[in-house]
Amino acid sequence: MLNFRNVNIFFILFILIWVFLDRRYNLSPAAYAWILFAYLLVLFCGTYFIQLGYFFKSVCSAGTDKKEIALSFDDGPAESFTPFILDVLKAGKVEAAFFCIGKKIPANEHLLRRIVEEGHIIGNHSYSHHPLFDIFSAERMLEDIAQMNELTNHNTGLEPKFFRPPYGVTNPNLKKAVERGGFISIGWSIRSMDTMIRNENRLLQKILQSLKPGAIVLLHDTSPSTMKILKELITQIRQKGYEIVRLDKMIKLNPYA
Repeated sequence: MLNFRNVNIFFILFILIWVFLDRRYNLSPAAYAWILFAYLLVLFCGTYFIQLGYFFKSVCSAGTDKKEIALSFDDGPAESFTPFILDVLKAGKVEAAFFCIGKKIPANEHLLRRIVEEGHIIGNHSYSHHPLFDIFSAERMLEDIAQMNELTNHNTGLEPKFFRPPYGVTNPNLKKAVERGGFISIGWSIRSMDTMIRNENRLLQKILQSLKPGAIVLLHDTSPSTMKILKELITQIRQKGYEIVRLDKMIKLNPYA
């Protein structure tokens, strides 16, 4: 299995063997640079591709053959976008997961409550979503995550157990924070790129062409593109024979502590 522990063991053994051979046969010094490069490349991929489960396991899809998928929205609540997203979901009778940023809750408490009242679930997407979140200590990460939970609990009475790492980046410190906090890390199998793709038809087709049973779709309720395509996306997902199921129901895990 490709994970942090096994890769480290492999590279340590490989380097020891290489040092032995180098002393005996005087191998090229440049090889050490290539070994380091290979290690750093694997580390980079493990850090930035949450689906690999390199440092710890994240739920990125449901193990099912049923034609069902789940929609998830990151980075809200946002007054300019979230109400419209909720209106479309309500009209389409769709339940979704909203991974909210804690610092956006003040002044948007009504949206947080509305998310719950209309049958959706709230996930933790950290309090700060800080650009340097990935280099925080495990203690600071856990404090940040816990702060978002405190705000959610104060406004809804619920304590999210599902956690989606900011930017989808994982590392050993986050592993400690997630485990100490008793969270379930949630990733995705379809990254819509809705914060980057401006062409509505291109975005729509990217998502539809990637559909598979058990898929978790990553969208943002801060994206104008998502607002424009969401109604049609729901329609075409159903036309393809898929049912849109709330995330916790699809993966059969409790979203709250």
